[in-house]
Amino acid sequence: MDNTSNDHLNSPSLYVGIGASAGGLEALEDFLAYTPVDTGLSFIIVQHLSPDYKSMMVDLLSRKTKMNVLQIEDGMNIFANHIYLIPPKKNLTVYHSKFVLTDLVRDSSLNLPIDIFFRSLAIDQNKKAVGIILSGTGSDGTLGIKAIKEQGGLVIVQDFTTAKFDGMPKSAISTGFVDYILTPEQMGMTLRDYVNHPSIMIDDSSLEEKESESDYTKILSLVRTQENIICPQNQIQKYAWKSGLRRFCKKTKN
Repeated sequence: MDNTSNDHLNSPSLYVGIGASAGGLEALEDFLAYTPVDTGLSFIIVQHLSPDYKSMMVDLLSRKTKMNVLQIEDGMNIFANHIYLIPPKKNLTVYHSKFVLTDLVRDSSLNLPIDIFFRSLAIDQNKKAVGIILSGTGSDGTLGIKAIKEQGGLVIVQDFTTAKFDGMPKSAISTGFVDYILTPEQMGMTLRDYVNHPSIMIDDSSLEEKESESDYTKILSLVRTQENIICPQNQIQKYAWKSGLRRFCKKTKN
């Protein structure tokens, strides 16, 4: 049953990927219970599911929010103020703002569905991508949040002291790429404040490029000439050095 009107069937301002594993249901319920229904965001949940598990997540999470909660289908469009759930036996990516599902291959290799989705979300949506890591064991999501930060997105991780299983939150925090460490109850309001900040949704990449290119080149030259540093420019540009140095240049000008 639809809980939102057709007026809300438009593109989200941010695409919020949420990774969860063991202990994640409780965290998801707390997250949704305290998240406003009219943020203009989409919420895409990637949870570790047993291939033979018949998920009741749609029904369970629908009790905690007035937003639509839907199981993802291949080729589905992504709308604001909707919650989307990965189905069992599938890996999920996003391409041109639409979901792409692929069959989960059963073999001996480790499957990391959160990393897979976060990486594709970062490539497809750049700074409109948000990655959230909730309770879970292991380290799935750790590589994915790095990709999101490298594209200018936002990363939020559950405070591991509130998580039933702290492996995934601790692994994510250890990267140094986390913007906020919060309880699930705090995350929704933080996202609303973030998206409502005037500077967040302005595409100022061209302006920033012109303002800082000269200073960036000078700093890069100094970095490359330091003793014992071997770092070609094309390799530096693959990572967060470029955006980080530009932010530094901008701050030093002010």
